[in-house]
Amino acid sequence: MNGLRDLSFNIIETPTSMKAMAETTTTTEDVYDDAYEEKQGPKSPAQIVWRNVLLMTLLHIGALYGLTLLPSVSFLTLIWTGVCFMVSALGITAGAHRLWSHRSYKASLPLRIFLAVANSMAFQNDVYEWARDHRAHHKFSETDADPHNARRGFFFSHIGWLLVRKHPKVIEKGRKLELTDLKADWVVMFQRRHYKLSVMVMCFLFPMLVPWYFWEESLLTSYFVPCLLRYTVVLNATWLVNSAAHMWGMRPYDNSINPRENKFVAFSAIGEGFHNYHHTFPHDYATSEFGSRLNLTKAFIDLMCFFGLAKDCKRVTHETIIARVQRTGDGSHKSG
Repeated sequence: MNGLRDLSFNIIETPTSMKAMAETTTTTEDVYDDAYEEKQGPKSPAQIVWRNVLLMTLLHIGALYGLTLLPSVSFLTLIWTGVCFMVSALGITAGAHRLWSHRSYKASLPLRIFLAVANSMAFQNDVYEWARDHRAHHKFSETDADPHNARRGFFFSHIGWLLVRKHPKVIEKGRKLELTDLKADWVVMFQRRHYKLSVMVMCFLFPMLVPWYFWEESLLTSYFVPCLLRYTVVLNATWLVNSAAHMWGMRPYDNSINPRENKFVAFSAIGEGFHNYHHTFPHDYATSEFGSRLNLTKAFIDLMCFFGLAKDCKRVTHETIIARVQRTGDGSHKSG
C-alpha cells in the first residue's frame, strides 16, 4: 500500500461500566498491514462444506421461484419487500460495516439496537463475527488471511468462500485482532448470544407473517417473496462488494490495490461500491467523497444525526483526498 492511512477513530458509545475497556482499544485493526507477507509454497485444496452448498442452492432456487410469483404479488407486499430489503441492507452497511467494523461514527443506544435487529434480518453472521472478518479483510486484503480473497477469482470472492472451510490464515489472523470495542458493546454481545433466535424471527418469520396477517397475502407468496427472494437479493448485493468491486472499475485514489469504484455495486449495495475510496480511507463514514449520490447509507446516517441518534461522523478533508489522488491515483479522478 502506498502512503500512510489516517488512523484516527472514535470508539462507539458503550454502557458506563464498559467505557474504560472500550477506550483502551487499539484503533488500527481495519488498516492494511503492508508488513504482512505470505509464505510461498504449495496451496492445500479447499475443503468443501456440502451442507452450505446444499443450503445456498436451495435458497437460490427458492429465490428464482419467488421471481415467478412477482406478477401476482399485491402492491402492499411489493412495498413490504422493499422495506425489508432496505432494513436488511442498513443492518449491514450502516451497522456491521460503517459503525461496528470501522467505528466511523457514534450511534446512540436506540440506533444500535435497531441496527443489530436489522443485521439479524440480513442473516450474514452476527455483528461480532461480521466485523471481525471485515477487519481481517482490510488488514490482510487479497491474501490468504482475507476471508474472501479476490485473487482467488470472482466465484470464490462472491459466494465460494462461504462454501468451503476458512483458510487457516483467516482463523489465525482473526484470533489476533483486537476486538475489545466489540466485546464492550452489550448490544453486539447480546445479539451474538441470541443470534439464531433473532435470525429465525427477523429474517424469516417477521417478513413472512406481516403480509399474511395484515393484508391476507398467501403464506406461500409471503415466504418466497419478502422472505427468500429479498434475503437472496441482499446477500448478492453484499457479495458484489467483495467480488465485482474488487475487479471492475476505476482506481482514482490508489492504483496499487484491487478495490475499484463501481457504480452498479454502489447502487445495489446502497452506497458500498465506492470501494477504492473506502479501502484508501476506511474510517470515512460516507465511504465516498461524493456525498449521498448513490449512497443511501450515508443519507440514513445523516438523517440519524439530524434526529440526534448519531454523531461524530468521520470525514476525510478535500485536501487529503486530492493529495492522495495525485500521489497514488490512476488518473481517473473527477472531483465533485
